Amino acid sequence: MQVLIGLVVGGLIGLLTPAFGEELKIIGDAFIRLIKMTIVPLIFPLIVVSIAKLESAKTVGRMASKAILYFEIVTTAILAVTLFLAFYSGIGKGVSLGSVDPADTEGIGKDIDLQELFLHIIPENVFASAGEGELLSILFFAVFLGMALTKIGEKAKPVVAVFDAVADAMFKMITWIIKLTPLAVVAFVAYNTAHYGWDLVLKLAVFVIVFYAAVLVVLVVLFPVIAIIFRVPYVPMLRAVGDLLFLAFVTRSAEVVLAPLIERLDKFGVDRKVSSFTLPLGYSFNADGATMYEGLAVVFLAHAYGVELTIPRLLTTLLVLMLLTKGIAGVPSASIVVLFSAGAVIGLPAEGVAVLLAIDFVVDMARTGLNVTGNSLAALVIAKSEGQFTPRSKDAAAHADEGTTADDLDQGRTVVGPSGEAVGERSEA
Repeated sequence: MQVLIGLVVGGLIGLLTPAFGEELKIIGDAFIRLIKMTIVPLIFPLIVVSIAKLESAKTVGRMASKAILYFEIVTTAILAVTLFLAFYSGIGKGVSLGSVDPADTEGIGKDIDLQELFLHIIPENVFASAGEGELLSILFFAVFLGMALTKIGEKAKPVVAVFDAVADAMFKMITWIIKLTPLAVVAFVAYNTAHYGWDLVLKLAVFVIVFYAAVLVVLVVLFPVIAIIFRVPYVPMLRAVGDLLFLAFVTRSAEVVLAPLIERLDKFGVDRKVSSFTLPLGYSFNADGATMYEGLAVVFLAHAYGVELTIPRLLTTLLVLMLLTKGIAGVPSASIVVLFSAGAVIGLPAEGVAVLLAIDFVVDMARTGLNVTGNSLAALVIAKSEGQFTPRSKDAAAHADEGTTADDLDQGRTVVGPSGEAVGERSEA
């Protein structure tokens, strides 16, 4: 309720006193920094501990393979459906982009070096990667360190205990920071309303409306179908993490909710070993919202500029976007860079991408929210397949709402196997 009130208050401030609204940006930026301050100190030890407790390199490999296969299938399906519907709906035909001022793209890359992108996963200096907050590089090193700890036996226990304590301390810090969320929402909404305005959005209302409608279809049709196939509780999951999805939507930052999302999914029943590994991996390889945006934007621009989209060109676009939308989380302005690269392949003018960049702030909200939702569902699916999803009883859920830790809730949980059957009860013993 406080966040919803903040949304209204922020909108009014941005509309009525734009100058003051722009000044509030510092509060929003401070909130983002506070969250980012805890990400690396949390994610790194959390992944190391998770891998060390798995005690098997085969388990790590199996979980990673499942996750990447799932990411590839889901994002490819979203991309194929988006391209097909955008092409046959004729979105962008008759739209005059000449009436829209393009945004400044100076300093934004116009293509992606795939070799450099691949090598970027392997950190030359893990401390430098940590300083830059490069999740994929951190994940890579943490997995290797965790597996190494499994091989040194008793000597690893003190190290694992220290990392475990650091992660718990970071979670405690995050609970303090998250209390500032309503104030941050006021700042973000006031600044966005005052700084960007809605004139450009109205000029490209067709694109914005279609994109939001497509996001809604994925949320209420595609994701529920996936949940039914894998027999996981999608709607209860949304209820459990809904406020975090809204926070990601308003702040346009998936990183802001990464740490609290791991904790929330843990309380929901997703084993922390799975969520702390799957979510950072998904942030790089499972960008459902960004994938949909790329497909819709390419077709929209092609129609607006009269570029003929033949079947071979559509298939080429599909293959290019399948490749380029994977592992680009560390690339600055990643979605725009992908658009430049894909557009160059099929002959789209660069100024078209610059036009869409001018309204990116409002599209990015839904894009980020869908990314986070997709990764939450992915963590749930992988946990279920690994037998690491343990739904809480009603009584346990009530205790979880009161702040009881996951360890306190171990007693009395029913363990669900990969096929959905109950395989026994956990006890503290």
